[in-house]
Amino acid sequence: MDPQPHGEPGARPVGPLEQALHAARALVLADLIAREVAEADVVSMVEDSVAHRRWWVEQWPDGAGFLPGLVAQDVQDALLERYGRWPLCPVCGTGDPHALEVEPELGPDPHWVCHKAGVKVAAVGALGGAMPS
Repeated sequence: MDPQPHGEPGARPVGPLEQALHAARALVLADLIAREVAEADVVSMVEDSVAHRRWWVEQWPDGAGFLPGLVAQDVQDALLERYGRWPLCPVCGTGDPHALEVEPELGPDPHWVCHKAGVKVAAVGALGGAMPS
């Protein structure tokens, strides 16, 4: 018998800020998996960002809807420092490879955008359904 079954009194409920952090983490992980770069060290970058953003959203709870875009940008910046540009643009078939950018930089409903072509490519978390491998 499980000594502490789920939902037992005394278990801490997950609040809305923690739910927003988990959702942002899941969306960014989905994009990393879709682009086949979700190695352990890259997942650690996501975890580092979520830990950092936990403090940020505790200070500004109204910014919870901005977390997916912020975590995506944090991971994109960390990947650039270690490995190079990510995610590469699937829209522009010619010219130098370039990365998509998150828009809005600070706002709800973030998308991956190609500024060269001027198009939204996918919502953060939806790269797998919008881009060819």
